[in-house]
Amino acid sequence: MGFSGPLPQAAVKRVNACVGKARQSPRWGHLVRRRLTVVTYTGRRSGRTFSIPVAYRRTGDVVTIGVQMPDAKSWWRNFSGDGGPISLEVDDVERSGHAVARRDEKGRVTVTVHLT
Repeated sequence: MGFSGPLPQAAVKRVNACVGKARQSPRWGHLVRRRLTVVTYTGRRSGRTFSIPVAYRRTGDVVTIGVQMPDAKSWWRNFSGDGGPISLEVDDVERSGHAVARRDEKGRVTVTVHLT
């Protein structure tokens, strides 16, 4: 059974805060940062800047983000079509890139970032 509709904002904020603390942990942060990063982007319609934690994989200068429950989230839609600019922290350095979101035939969404 899939989840549709927006996620409760209070729950999202709590989870994001916990992830942020885990990434900064002196004891566990280096392990968490291997798989979790914070992406920062500007909303296409709002013009506001957003930062959210996401799981990622990296191969060279290509970062792949698998969007879990994509129908309940909207952030990835900023990168549909031709995509757009994004920044993320990799190897403890803020990097810029160009992100493009694609939905496959099964409804899964992947955001691919080419680092610059």
